[in-house]
Amino acid sequence: MAITAIGLKQLGFKPDIDFRVENDGSGAKIVSWTSASPQPSVSDIEAADTTYNTEYDAKAYARTREAAYPSIGDQLDMLWHAIDADATLKSDYADFHTALKAVKDANPKP
Repeated sequence: MAITAIGLKQLGFKPDIDFRVENDGSGAKIVSWTSASPQPSVSDIEAADTTYNTEYDAKAYARTREAAYPSIGDQLDMLWHAIDADATLKSDYADFHTALKAVKDANPKP
């Protein structure tokens, strides 16, 4: 492995403030270190990068779900229609229903 900006960010350093990394074709190199903290070792940077990649890979399902869900607005609209169509839900979620119904009544669709 090698030095990565991700590994350095995982260790709490900020690009262009604490460090600058460039890839010269043979791998990434730290070209400037301006942090007040000591520069971490390559093995510490690699370990942080590995941890990040492991955590990122473990959350693939969450990224897939996020892309597949309808927008929050569409989800709320589905919730509104489900509540509006069911008397029990209207009662159970009266505050929600009343607040949204007031806005819908005051601003009807053309």
